[in-house]
Amino acid sequence: MNLRLILAVLAAKTAMFLSRFFGRGRGSSLPGMLALRIYPGILKHYRHQARRGVIMVTGTNGKTTTSNMLSGILVRAGYTVVTNREGANLLTGVTTAFIRAGSVTARVRSDYAVLEVDEAAFPVVTRWIKPNLVVITNFFRDQLDRYGELDTTIGKVLEAIQKLPSSTRLILNADDPLVVRFAGETGYPSRFYGVRPVPELAGDAAYSREAKFCPHCGAEFMYSIYLYSQLGDYKCPRCGFARPRPDIEASFVQVGLNGITARVDDDEGDWKIELPVQGMYNLYNALAAFTASLVLGVDPEAALAGLKMYSPAIGRMELFAYGDKKVTLTLVKNPTGFNQALAGLIAGKSRQDVMIAINDNDADGRDISWLWDVDFEILAQRPDKFNFFICTGKRAEEMALRLKYAGVPVSALHIERDYQRAIDGVLNGRGAAAGLLATYTALWPVEKILAQRAERVVYNDSNRVSPVS
Repeated sequence: MNLRLILAVLAAKTAMFLSRFFGRGRGSSLPGMLALRIYPGILKHYRHQARRGVIMVTGTNGKTTTSNMLSGILVRAGYTVVTNREGANLLTGVTTAFIRAGSVTARVRSDYAVLEVDEAAFPVVTRWIKPNLVVITNFFRDQLDRYGELDTTIGKVLEAIQKLPSSTRLILNADDPLVVRFAGETGYPSRFYGVRPVPELAGDAAYSREAKFCPHCGAEFMYSIYLYSQLGDYKCPRCGFARPRPDIEASFVQVGLNGITARVDDDEGDWKIELPVQGMYNLYNALAAFTASLVLGVDPEAALAGLKMYSPAIGRMELFAYGDKKVTLTLVKNPTGFNQALAGLIAGKSRQDVMIAINDNDADGRDISWLWDVDFEILAQRPDKFNFFICTGKRAEEMALRLKYAGVPVSALHIERDYQRAIDGVLNGRGAAAGLLATYTALWPVEKILAQRAERVVYNDSNRVSPVS
């Protein structure tokens, strides 16, 4: 019996209990941190305990949603799953997920482990846990002071994957050339998912397009259609590197106020996908989860049923009701994600009030210059959609300044450093809807206050996945 292992697990489980008992957080990272301090090699005791395998989801945006969608599908299909549902995706969060699911002797009885892993932490986590399947969502600029340039991040993930067994399978976004390159550069078995690039889905904003040049020969890409950011239909005119034909492709996409519908097909079937969430990016997340589930042998109809019942994780276009007012809470952490969140606000039919909470703590990234790459100008172009904007958080003044330079009238800008007063202000505005956007460390306190004042809309309680379900 390894006494250090037992001590590490007991300390972690005690920290989980105390965190929740005193309301000092969700106990998703601190327990793992304590366990690793006591016994740095604790993860080696969990590496082979998921009987049917380990799936890791990495990339810049969509990790939490994709991993939770896949976990929900697997649970609905009758499997038990270990997962870090709340988005704690560093080594500490992964460790916590296993400890929470297991016994004091570090034993876990589960079929699968579905782990969201931060792209910078991916090389560290994969030293201890070897995934059988890796899902890569996309790559965008994100927290340059922590990740460095995008090429550096991609290179580290690529190097880590190349160290995995050659039997490792990849699920790749066909519409992102920065992701597609992993198939050729690893040689691992790969399946692709994507959205059929048709003119009616084309985005016209030129902000935050990362992949301008071919990763193989350096020539400038030719795009026939951009869907958003660098995702679209691309081809290198010099070496021929191009968007592959997706194994799973969505077409006839309809984005409505109550969700998304589309047709998805492969060589063997054609199905209708229905999602109770908004945003083109959520369609990509669902396609990634659906493709992974098929690779794992889940019946397609069961997978689609799981997606239809998906409930968003905290801050992922999460829906609340404040009286008759529809309220959305969205995490924003980089230009591309922020642009998609703004597009979601504009897509709403109701005139609304908006609160934006910006922090610059370590988890958010100290450098907030990325705000100048966000297309806030679209807000000024649609004065019919918004009444006012409340800026809060540690960098409230800088956020208000960015909106001013974007053309938002100064009379519509308000600075309120106190979260409670900011939230009360936006909830009690005269708009028929309210949108709350927050960076990572602002998200949790904002969500806690919002949950006390408004009713969370839950699509299906049974799909809120527990650590082992």
